[in-house]
Amino acid sequence: MSLSGNPVRVAICVGEESGDLLGSRLIAALQERLGPDGVTFTGLGGGRMQALGMESLFDISDISVMGISAVLARLPLIVRRVYQTVDAIVESDPDVLVIIDSPDFTHNVAKRVRKRAPHIPIVGYVSPSVWAWRPGRARKMKAYVDELLAILPFEPEIHRKLGGPPTHYVGHPLIERLCELRPSEGERTPVEGPDKVLLVLPGSRGSEVDRLLADFGGTVEELKERFPDLEVLLPAVPHLRERIVEGVSQWMSKPTIVDGEADKYRAFRRAHAALAASGTVSLELAISGVPMAVCYKLDWFYRRLRQIHKIIPIASVGSMVLPNIILGRNVVPEFLDDEANPGKLSGVIGDLLVDSSERRHQVEALKDLDVRMQLPDGGKQSDAAASIVLEVLKRQA
Repeated sequence: MSLSGNPVRVAICVGEESGDLLGSRLIAALQERLGPDGVTFTGLGGGRMQALGMESLFDISDISVMGISAVLARLPLIVRRVYQTVDAIVESDPDVLVIIDSPDFTHNVAKRVRKRAPHIPIVGYVSPSVWAWRPGRARKMKAYVDELLAILPFEPEIHRKLGGPPTHYVGHPLIERLCELRPSEGERTPVEGPDKVLLVLPGSRGSEVDRLLADFGGTVEELKERFPDLEVLLPAVPHLRERIVEGVSQWMSKPTIVDGEADKYRAFRRAHAALAASGTVSLELAISGVPMAVCYKLDWFYRRLRQIHKIIPIASVGSMVLPNIILGRNVVPEFLDDEANPGKLSGVIGDLLVDSSERRHQVEALKDLDVRMQLPDGGKQSDAAASIVLEVLKRQA
């Protein structure tokens, strides 16, 4: 393989829309470095990647499902798609394979490609959450992932400690969207004023919504006693909108449902505080400067598994909230299982809706995220990712 001879052949495998976004930015960065005629792309991608000239093996909606019941219902098709993807990649014999996120699908592809075509280098883009769940995956990944591109700054050290593959922090996509997340002058009114805006974010999975929505509704009701004019905004992901609308119909104080990413981020820029399920949304809120409380409730199966295996986050701060782990200290209060109840949550959120020491402390601490998450040279995530892929290609030349 030569970077100056025939076009470089890059195979990419994604499993959902977030991976398609990262994949499209990687494609654009590689095309800029190598020229549109200097690189070709094959594999599995979504609409953004296809718009840049990649032909996808099939529609990623076939495998982009969430929740145990949904996965089981579509399991035969997903298994067929795994083997179809492996066959196509091995047959095309690319110079490098890049798997992006969706580890339940993409890592199964990578393992089989490694077994059948061990000469193909494999780059993983987005690390599974080995710092919070099943840390043994890190060492296992080393057998089929040659280089790992991490989007959280603490992950390279975590993989080093766990014996994972060589890992490089390439930046988080949210850092490149500051203008969408940060309020412009006048968008977020002073917290000392009478207008209060609360964001309620019950999660992006049906199981999360089912377990949290009633307690979030009870919390809103208690907050309304203290703040009668409180404006409550609830951004809903499209595939759960009907379930959320049905759930909040039982609330005494109805929130305003927010649809679409643009309106969601507009709500972030107005909000004074947030009540959120654990996940990436906590990082979005933190970057936006919105103080929050984070909740997560495990179902009975995972609660039992947690008790048996004593599953705990391996990060030094002992937290599963991303801003806390990145900052190295517990800034954002978190509530697990039965602790996530209206009695506890309403007091914490109430203090964040006024000019309190709790609010000031959290807002000030969250400002450190910019420094922690920026790349050393201030570069773009896609460029950093492309540089690692090119280094892998050069080693193969």
